[in-house]
Amino acid sequence: MLLLSGCFNEPPPETQEEDGPRIRLAMLQPPRSGLTPLSDDAFKLSRWRTAETLVTLDALGEAQPALATHWQQLDAQRWRFTLREGVQFHDGSALTAASVVNALTTAAHAAPKPRILDGVTLEAVADGGHSVIITTARPDPLIPQRLSSPQLAILAPAAYGKNGVVNPVKAGTGPFVLTSVTGTSSARLERFEGYWGEKARAAGIDVAFVPDGTARAAALRTHSADIVEAVPVSQVALLDPALVHEVPMPRTNTLYLNTRTGPFRDAALRAAAREALDRQPLIDNVYERRADRAEGLLGPALPWAAALRQSVAAPTAAAAPNGATITLATFSDRAELPEVATYLAQQLSAAGFTVKQVVREYAHIEADALAGKFDAFILSRATVLDSGDPVAYLYSDFACKGSFNIAQLCDARIDQALEQAAAIPAGAERRQAIMAAERLILASDAALPLLHERVIQGEAANVRDAARDPRERMLVTAETTLMTAGTTQAAD
Repeated sequence: MLLLSGCFNEPPPETQEEDGPRIRLAMLQPPRSGLTPLSDDAFKLSRWRTAETLVTLDALGEAQPALATHWQQLDAQRWRFTLREGVQFHDGSALTAASVVNALTTAAHAAPKPRILDGVTLEAVADGGHSVIITTARPDPLIPQRLSSPQLAILAPAAYGKNGVVNPVKAGTGPFVLTSVTGTSSARLERFEGYWGEKARAAGIDVAFVPDGTARAAALRTHSADIVEAVPVSQVALLDPALVHEVPMPRTNTLYLNTRTGPFRDAALRAAAREALDRQPLIDNVYERRADRAEGLLGPALPWAAALRQSVAAPTAAAAPNGATITLATFSDRAELPEVATYLAQQLSAAGFTVKQVVREYAHIEADALAGKFDAFILSRATVLDSGDPVAYLYSDFACKGSFNIAQLCDARIDQALEQAAAIPAGAERRQAIMAAERLILASDAALPLLHERVIQGEAANVRDAARDPRERMLVTAETTLMTAGTTQAAD
């Protein structure tokens, strides 16, 4: 704790009063790739509001203006984005079409590519000084949503060095300037006085990377941090309940059944597994009631899904397992999954199956799972990837040619439904098509959703307006601040 406290050096009180408070963050994972936006480290730059993208997403996943004020689809493969004028990078240079083209071209040619561009060929060219035309090799109705990914943040030209090295220090456009990074231990940001939007209420951000969950929770309990990422469930009982905030995640714990080989080739035995499941003990005991019961593949992190979901008509009738032997597998990297496996093994055994369990580290079990070597596999799966849209997940996991098809599922009706959804522009019609595809997948019993996970965010009592974002793109915003003695603003 002494080391942790040293990460949060508070400025003197007179500085806080004159310039505003500094916000102390305790974050789960240290940078893995030097904070390059072309990696998953991009989400840190986004959560600190130092790097920005051309567009952002609202709660429904619709694209909203950010560094681009509006956009127009010119034809099936070309889009024009008009840039916001008067935007400065943190190094004093101006946002121009050339700087946007430079950032997007670097991302498009990176090795490896940012995840959001997997399978996408993209070219950006300037159209005057403040417009950019983006062309894709194939029609892509989700281009605006793709450009919201933190991995496509626009940094100053000076940030892009040789051999693909990108340095985000003093290179973004957000309300906070990243001024220094100390390896994998800490980072420091200051308010950007030249920000194009509303100025930050806080004077700056002090970040400590604290992989140990017990230490993160202790930092909140001992007032060493103001906002804490991912408080472990095991530590929640030690905290004041008023400091604990649960955020629904677009992540579903699902039991995948092998539809190609083994007993679960038989749809009636898949139905028997479906009817054997009792989700409540998992939620109550494994997740300590900090998860949501799954009615489908898409959970409460997508606020539109439940209202559009229709129950499966005439589900397949279950057959008696009669002792059929199945191999139930999962991985140990997520501590709760082996415990989930134990509960499911008991439930399936009680229903008449003979259950063998296999638990390994993910790196040593993924290949076998994808090859269909298990009858059933428990997976905690992100259902919304970087575009804010679940079609990529559904295709990957349930299409005949899906790259992550653990269930070995191949159904022409499902493929057709997914292709139809993928071709529709973002909006109400696409959402309805997504739920139609989900209904077909659920009817196959190839995937039995168990529960939707939540992440627990810790916030000190005086924190105001921290973001609680299911997509984990925002944490501190320009509005985030700390209430001090004598302040009259009401609490949340």
